Amino acid sequence: MKGLVVKNTGSLYRIKTDDGRLVDAILKGNFRLQDIKSTNPVSVGDFVYLEENQEETAYIYAIEDRRNYIIRRSSNLSKQSHVIAANIDQAFLIVTVNYPITTPTFIDRFLATTEAYSVPVSLFFNKIDRYNYEDREYVEALINLYESIGYPCYKISALETEDLSFILNLLKSKTTLFSGHSGVGKSTLINRFVPGSRQKTREISAYHNKGMHTTTFSEMIDLPDGGYIIDTPGIKGFGVFDMEGIEISHYFPEIFKFSHQCRFNNCTHRREPGCAVLKAVEEHYVAESRYRSYLSILDDKNEGKYREAY
Repeated sequence: MKGLVVKNTGSLYRIKTDDGRLVDAILKGNFRLQDIKSTNPVSVGDFVYLEENQEETAYIYAIEDRRNYIIRRSSNLSKQSHVIAANIDQAFLIVTVNYPITTPTFIDRFLATTEAYSVPVSLFFNKIDRYNYEDREYVEALINLYESIGYPCYKISALETEDLSFILNLLKSKTTLFSGHSGVGKSTLINRFVPGSRQKTREISAYHNKGMHTTTFSEMIDLPDGGYIIDTPGIKGFGVFDMEGIEISHYFPEIFKFSHQCRFNNCTHRREPGCAVLKAVEEHYVAESRYRSYLSILDDKNEGKYREAY
């Protein structure tokens, strides 16, 4: 029997079978996912094969090859990965420049990962209704930056109905990952699109200006007009995984474009003579924030660590 993993609570998986049933399952004792060392060998979005016994317990014994996936370094086990979701058509990164703050470094790390695993991504700058003049100016600067690289960007307010109708068209008939920090409004948005989903929402911490976790497990939510939203727990930091040092620049499109002009093929774009990327940064063809994000990932790779602050 084959099915789609629509919920992952840690040790228990809810499977939507090909015949339309919802079945809870656990991993078979000898189950192993080849080639991926992960804290969660089965992820939401995976297509799996099940067997049931007379006690009506279902066991997952195999998994289909993934078309793509989003993966990050596990925050607790830095040498292992955590698969956020699999078989995704697109990802929506929900960000807020305040209430709480999303840093450019966090955005860039997420974008680099989606580039690495071939997942199209759009940026949604939420809570635009709450921003002061300086916040709005900053939003415009970020949008100018990321649109110039090629990432679609949108200003939205999850509380304004007219801001959301166009998003439904983007979601139709697709499997879309919603990601971002806790408190940026993912659950509020999902409740607007799927009123019956009843995703929990909470106010951000006024003292720390940080979001508090409301979603505690990953889940696929059916959309009324077809497709799924994959709702995931808020991510505090985003440590990239499984990127070789020489490849990292490939996942920053504007840096990769200039890297072809470097004197050395193995240029790390730090201090090598004839580095076209360094020249592009000096001449403002590559944003300093993006270059710093590139260096932070390179440092993580070289030093074998991941700093949660990102």
